[in-house]
Amino acid sequence: MTVLVTGAAGFIGYHLSRRLLERGTPVLGFDNLNPYYDPALKRARLAQLVQVAARTGTCFDLVEADLADGPAVEAACRGENSVGGPLACGRPTRVVNLAAQAGVRYSLENPAAYIQSNLVGFSHVLEACRHSSIEHLVYASSSSVYGGNGRLPFAESQAVDHPVSLYAATKKANELMAHTASHLHGLAATGLRFFTVYGPWGRPDMALFRFTRAMLAGEPIDVYNNGAMVRDFTYIDDVIEAVLRVLDHPATPNPAFDALQPDPATSWAPHRLFNIGNASPTPLSAYIEALEQALGLTARKRFLPLQAGDVVATAADTSALEAWTGFRPGTSVRDGVARFVAWYRQFYGV
Repeated sequence: MTVLVTGAAGFIGYHLSRRLLERGTPVLGFDNLNPYYDPALKRARLAQLVQVAARTGTCFDLVEADLADGPAVEAACRGENSVGGPLACGRPTRVVNLAAQAGVRYSLENPAAYIQSNLVGFSHVLEACRHSSIEHLVYASSSSVYGGNGRLPFAESQAVDHPVSLYAATKKANELMAHTASHLHGLAATGLRFFTVYGPWGRPDMALFRFTRAMLAGEPIDVYNNGAMVRDFTYIDDVIEAVLRVLDHPATPNPAFDALQPDPATSWAPHRLFNIGNASPTPLSAYIEALEQALGLTARKRFLPLQAGDVVATAADTSALEAWTGFRPGTSVRDGVARFVAWYRQFYGV
């Protein structure tokens, strides 16, 4: 079983591809290596994947292209390169779509990037899956779809009709688009709402990375909403375990679905939605304290107001994920932050 992983050079895509290779599953990566953040970090991740593939004797191949290139996506789902020749790992039978324009704040500056990648690009993924008879599509959604919802913890059964950023709106649109494909074409599709993922090889635009870099440089860290923020920080290894279990358990119709009282998380079609979170909301102050302990430094904080597009608190109800897969994320913030710091010091030599 070859798995096509879009965004394979990204944070979650790299870790998923690595785990798949380590268990002997061939991986066809697809990534455009865009400069949203340092492409050198993405290249370093890919170099790691090549090493793992060589060590395990498992096929790894990469298509360097953009999701907005429909023919390239179609070819990858057929196991072919841009000129129709066969790729080394063969035709994929399952797809994990992690490629997207990420970042809530950047969506305020460059909305067109989100339309092209998250909407146009995702439509190409859905069409390619349909034409290639893909068995199961797993795709990245986001906790940001809960938007202005103030009822915590967030559950998949809640309505998500009030996004507060374009990024969140594109992710809700992805869920609707995937459901439509499941209904019309029988495509088994599972959407995963990720909650503040962090860990080694993470994205430089995310808080933990920025805080670590600033503190080691003796600079203050920017703390928004005057520090009154709560997040369901979810360690990368827990996220990958959840993704793998979902990938191995394709979505099915809910036989108890009631169209008069519809459950947003399930359907008469083979489409499901799951929160991927730690179910342990943590104040931002505690997150910073864990980083201070791991670095042996005290942060100088620059308190700022809440940014446009941000929400004050997130918390995941993961009972549906546990019922479906038997897995419940549980890495503590203190342990996860310490592992990130150990990687950061080693990778950057500081």
